[in-house]
Amino acid sequence: MAYDDALAERIRDRARDAFGVSEKKMFGGLVFLLYGNMTVGVIGDDLMVRVGPDNTDAALTRPGARAFDFTGRAMRGWVFVAGDELDDDVLDGWIDEANAFVATLPPK
Repeated sequence: MAYDDALAERIRDRARDAFGVSEKKMFGGLVFLLYGNMTVGVIGDDLMVRVGPDNTDAALTRPGARAFDFTGRAMRGWVFVAGDELDDDVLDGWIDEANAFVATLPPK
């Protein structure tokens, strides 16, 4: 599965000056990691966001968000967001939310 290069570049632009950020091809797309923990990714035209298990239900109420159902079974703590919902402010908000959750995890 290919991923949206333009969306990946928008994420790179936001992560360029951040410490501890890396990227890796996974799941047929591209994921971004903060100190070894996945934060966001691009799968097809969608943004994959790690929000944490306690924030999943609230995240699913936001425009364009849907369950992270990659294998036929929804995975709590993650959501997909439709790429056409990701203007700059919305993308920034999702990335900030993912980074805030991942900051609570130990580095890998």
